[in-house]
Amino acid sequence: MNRVLPCVTSGLLALMGASALGQDQWPQFRGPHAGDVVDDPALPDTWSETENVVWKIDVPGQSWSSPVVWGDHVFVTSAVSSGDEPAPVPGLYEEGHDFGAIKSSAQHRWVVYDVDFATGKLNWERELHRATPPFSKHIKNTYATETPVTDGRHLYVFFGSIGLLGALNLSGETVWTTKVDVFETRWQYGPAASPALHDDRLYILSDNANGTSLVAFDTKTGEEIWRVLREQHGGANWSRSWSTPFVWENELRTEIVTAGAASVRSYDLDGNLLWKIDGMSSMTVPTPFAKHGLVYISAGYPGEALRPVYAVRAGASGDITLWKKGGPATAFPGPLRSSEHIAWSYPLLGPYSTSTLVYGDYHYTLLDRGFLLCHDARTGEEIYGRQRIEIGNGFTASPWAYNGKIFLLSEDGDTFVVQAGPEFKILGKNALDEMSLATPAVVRGSVILRTQSKLYRIARGTRR
Repeated sequence: MNRVLPCVTSGLLALMGASALGQDQWPQFRGPHAGDVVDDPALPDTWSETENVVWKIDVPGQSWSSPVVWGDHVFVTSAVSSGDEPAPVPGLYEEGHDFGAIKSSAQHRWVVYDVDFATGKLNWERELHRATPPFSKHIKNTYATETPVTDGRHLYVFFGSIGLLGALNLSGETVWTTKVDVFETRWQYGPAASPALHDDRLYILSDNANGTSLVAFDTKTGEEIWRVLREQHGGANWSRSWSTPFVWENELRTEIVTAGAASVRSYDLDGNLLWKIDGMSSMTVPTPFAKHGLVYISAGYPGEALRPVYAVRAGASGDITLWKKGGPATAFPGPLRSSEHIAWSYPLLGPYSTSTLVYGDYHYTLLDRGFLLCHDARTGEEIYGRQRIEIGNGFTASPWAYNGKIFLLSEDGDTFVVQAGPEFKILGKNALDEMSLATPAVVRGSVILRTQSKLYRIARGTRR
C-alpha cells in the first residue's frame, strides 16, 4: 500500500481554547473562528520550500481537503488512484471544455492519514473504501475534497463522492461508518461540502442535480436523526451548492445556516425552517460564518447578475429576501442595502470559491481573479474597493489572518501577505511553487499548508 513518506460547537467549542500564545486546536474547515487566528509572535510571516519549514511530507493521491489538527495529530484525507489521473490546471474552465468535468475508470482508495505534529512522521494510515468512482468530477475537484472534523475524541470523515460518512478514534480504529445518498452533481463537478459538527450531531448538506437535503446524524452511532428536503428556487436542477453548513450559536438561539443555489435557508436544531433569503448566484461555494453578532453569507458565480454578500442579524424569521434574482446588475437598487434583519448587503460583492474573512473591524472579500476588497464589518461601508493582488494569479483557498496581516494563498502556491486595516499594502509573497487550493490550518505557532502533492508545517526557525 502507498504510504505517506516524510522528507525531513458549544460542546466542541468548550473543548477548544486559545492559549495566550496562539490557537490550541484546529478541528474543522477554517478553524474555530473562520480564519481569524489568535495573534502569536511565533507565527511566521515568510516562508518558502526550505525557509521556516519544520517538516515537509509527500501525500499520495489527489485531495483538496484541508488539514485538521488536534493535539499531536494532523489529519489529512486523500483519494489514491491505481491509474494515472489528469493533473488539475489553475484557472476557470469555460464552456467548450465540458465545463472541466472528467470521469475516472481506475480503482481508488479513500484514505485517512494521521501525521505527527512535531516530527511529520506517519502515525497511522486507514483505508475506508476501495472502488471505482461512480460519478464524474471537475478536473480541479477531487474525490476527497471534504474536510474532516474532530471533537478531540473522534475524527469524523465524509467522502461525498462515494456517500461514506464515518467516525474513527484518534488511534485510527473505525468506530462506525454509514452510507449517505450520493448523486451526480450539476455539470458533473462532484461534491465538496464538509460535515459540520455541533454537540452530538453531524450535519451533511447535499445539493445535487437530483434533489437537495440537509441531514442530521448521531455522532455516537452514525444513525440518521432527521432529514429536510430542500426544494431550491427554480427546482432541483438549480441545486448547485458546495457550501459547508454553519451552526450559528447567537445570543437568541442556535441555528444551522445553509447557503444553497439561489437561496439561503436557516433551520433550528430539529430541522424546522427559521428564515430564508431568495437571492443568490446559481452556484454557491463560500461557507457562512459569524462575527460581531452577524452571520456573513456570500456567493459569486462569475458572470451572474446577482453575486451577493449578506450580513444577517440574529432573530430573523420568515422570508427576509432583499435582492430578487433576474435582470441586469444595473437593475438592483443599491449598491448597499439593509433591512430589519439584514445589517447590510451588496448585490455584486460575492466571491466564487473563497469564503470571506472578518478580521477586527473589517470584512475582506478575496475575489477568485485576484482582487481584494475591504468593508466595515458592522455597517458594510466601503473602506477600499478592488485592489489587484498580482496579475495572473487565481484564488480558491480562503484567506486567514493573524498579527495584523491578511494571508492570501493563490492557486499557484503563492501566499501574499497584506497589511490588515484601512490601507491596502502588499507586504510580501511566499512561494511554494506548486498548485494549492486547500485552506491551511493555523495552530500553535505553525501554518499547516497543503499543496497538490505535499503537506508543510511552517513555523519561525525550527519551532517544534
